[in-house]
Amino acid sequence: MIHIVDYGLGNVQAFANMYKRLGFEAVRATSAADLDSATRIILPGVGAFDHAMEELEASGMRAPLEYLVKERKVPVLGICVGMQILASTSEEGSRAGLGWIPGRVRSFRSAVESAQLPMPHMGWNDVVPSADASLFKGLEADSRFYFLHSFFFDCDSPGHALARASYGLDFSCAVAADNVYGVQFHPEKSHHYGATLLKNFAELPYAEA
Repeated sequence: MIHIVDYGLGNVQAFANMYKRLGFEAVRATSAADLDSATRIILPGVGAFDHAMEELEASGMRAPLEYLVKERKVPVLGICVGMQILASTSEEGSRAGLGWIPGRVRSFRSAVESAQLPMPHMGWNDVVPSADASLFKGLEADSRFYFLHSFFFDCDSPGHALARASYGLDFSCAVAADNVYGVQFHPEKSHHYGATLLKNFAELPYAEA
């Protein structure tokens, strides 16, 4: 069953509504006990990196999430700041991230190519997935998604970049390592493109470790 982590950040109901329309059962998780039967996890988020980590810690769900994702290999999809906290560190704050995908979160202001562009990067943008990106199945030719952010995920390994977009510079807008996935854009605001991506995530293979 798909569990949407509700730690006070992100539009949880929007994901629940979209999955209902797609014909998948998705429930809200607000405590460690709620996560027991999770076979897919959505980790949404809006706002600042440090605040997201603080709220996740305060929710009591970080430890069970670590177990589910790292030990049982449950697929997880981080969205927006939920993607950024998958990294090890961020230029936005001083707290450590989850570190599930090696890398750091950088500000567009720190890159010469994008430093003078309006912030945040907001609106629709083309997304170019890698050739074997199962998360983008059916979207290879014309992917467009809705963005709202001023920071981006800089992967330590180029192989963890699942898709790229451009805002002054090319940046990783989707990342993946084993069962951990993240997207910088908002699939819940991206019409049929987002619906297809969320469906693809729900249908990823999972065999409990």
